[in-house]
Amino acid sequence: MKNNQSCLNIVSAFKNKEASPTESVKNYLAEIDAQRELNAFNFVFSEAALHSAEAVERKIEKGTAGKLAGLVVAIKDVLSIEGKPLTCSSKILENFIPLYTATAVQKLIDEDAIIIGKTNCDEFAMGSSNENSAFGSVLNPVDHTRAPGGSSGGSAVAVAASLCDFSIGTDTGGSIRQPAAFCGVYGLKPTYSLVSRFGLTAFASSFDSIGPFGKYIDDVALALEVLAGHDPKDSTSFMSQPADYVNDLSARGEKLVIGIPDEYFSSGLQPEIKTEIEDVVSRLANAGYEIRCIKLPHTDYAIAAYYILTTAEASSNLARYDGVRFGYRGQDSRTVADMYKNTRSEGFGTEVKRRIMLGTYVLSSGYYDAYYKKAQKVRRLIKQDFEKAFGEVDIIITPTSPTTAFKLGEKTTDPLEMYLSDIFTISTNLAGIPGLNIPIGSDNQGLPIGMQLLASHFCESKLLQLGKFIEKNIL
Repeated sequence: MKNNQSCLNIVSAFKNKEASPTESVKNYLAEIDAQRELNAFNFVFSEAALHSAEAVERKIEKGTAGKLAGLVVAIKDVLSIEGKPLTCSSKILENFIPLYTATAVQKLIDEDAIIIGKTNCDEFAMGSSNENSAFGSVLNPVDHTRAPGGSSGGSAVAVAASLCDFSIGTDTGGSIRQPAAFCGVYGLKPTYSLVSRFGLTAFASSFDSIGPFGKYIDDVALALEVLAGHDPKDSTSFMSQPADYVNDLSARGEKLVIGIPDEYFSSGLQPEIKTEIEDVVSRLANAGYEIRCIKLPHTDYAIAAYYILTTAEASSNLARYDGVRFGYRGQDSRTVADMYKNTRSEGFGTEVKRRIMLGTYVLSSGYYDAYYKKAQKVRRLIKQDFEKAFGEVDIIITPTSPTTAFKLGEKTTDPLEMYLSDIFTISTNLAGIPGLNIPIGSDNQGLPIGMQLLASHFCESKLLQLGKFIEKNIL
C-alpha cells in the first residue's frame, strides 16, 4: 500500500485485510530513518507504535476497531502524552515526562490511531520558521535550504514527506496554516474552543488552537471529526454537538458567497501567489460561486495587537518554569533568585526570552493601559470586522503567506521581518474563527503556494466543503 492514499482509503484497506497496520508502521519507521536529515521528529516511539499496531489488528479481527483504525499519526511536541517526553522543543523541559495525556491525543488513541512520535517545533510554539528549536531546525522537504514554516513545522513536514498518515499541530497566529502553505499540504486551524486544549502547553491561552495536517481534504475532515467536541477538563471548551465532517464534504448545498478582502492583496504579496489565487477565484466564479469584494479595515493593526497580547499571555504562562518543580534547573546558584535567573537564562532560547520580555513590559505598571488594554480594544474591532463581513459572505479567500518558503537563516536576524510573515494569518486567531490552508500550485522555483479559506465561528463544514470542491474540480 502506498503512503499517498487518503486516510479513509487506508482505514478501508486495513478493515478489508488488504493491508496491515503493522507493515504500515514499519514502512513509516523506515521512511523516518531514511529522511532523518529533515529533523521532523524530536522523538520516535518505535516499539510503542508497533505494539499499538498489533493491538489494532486484533480489534480489526474482532470488528471493534475505531474510525482511525491503524492510521499513523505524528503529534507536535507541545501536547502531553502520558509516559512520553514533553519538551516543547526547549532545553528548559528536557527529560520532562508528563503524567497524563492531552484530550485531543486521547481522542485519537480511543479511535485506534497509532502515535508514531512527537514532532519538532519552534520552542514553546514561538516562531514562524521552525528555526527556534533546541533540537535544531527542521528542513523543508521540497527544498532543504528553505524553512518549513512554524511553529508546527515538524508536523507539516511529517505529512509532506510521507512520514505519517496525518499529523497534529497547534496554531496561535498561523502555526498550522503557514507551514502547511510552505510544505504544500492541507492545514486546519479550527474555531477557538472547538477542540479541547487540555494537555496543551500554553503559549497564549486565548489564541491557541489544536488542528490537523493532511495530504487531502478528507484527511483533515476525518481528523477534525475525532478531535472536535466538548471537554469538561477545558473551561473554554464549547458545548458543541458531534459533527459529521466527512459526510458533510459530499453535501450538495447552495453555492457559497465568497469574499475577497482588498487589504490582503497589497503590494507586499508575491506576484505568483496573487496570480494563482486569482485563477482559483476566477474558476469558482465560472462554477457559479458569487464573488464579492469586501473590507476588513482594521487589518493594518493586527500584527501590533497580536504581538502585544500573545507576548503578554506568554509572559504569564511561562512564569511557571522556574527550576523548582520540574524541568531544567540552573546550577551554581547561591540564592533562590539566582536559581530563577540562571534557569530561565540558560533554559529558554533567544526568541522565547524576547517574547517574555516584551510581554512583561506591556503588562507592567504604567504601560498596561497604553499597550495591553488598547490592543484588546483593537482585537474586538478586528473581530467586528469579520462579523460584519460574514453578514455578507460565507467564505473569505486570502493568501496564507505573503511569500513562498524563505531560505533558512534569511529572517532570523530581523525579528520584525519574521513577524510580518504572519500578516495574513494572525487576524484569524484574534477573531477566533477557523482557517484552512489549501495547496494550490507552485512558484517558478517549485515552492508550494497556499491559499487560505476563512469562515465564521463553528462553520468548519463550509470551509471543508469548499476545499473539497476546489480539490476535486479546480486543482
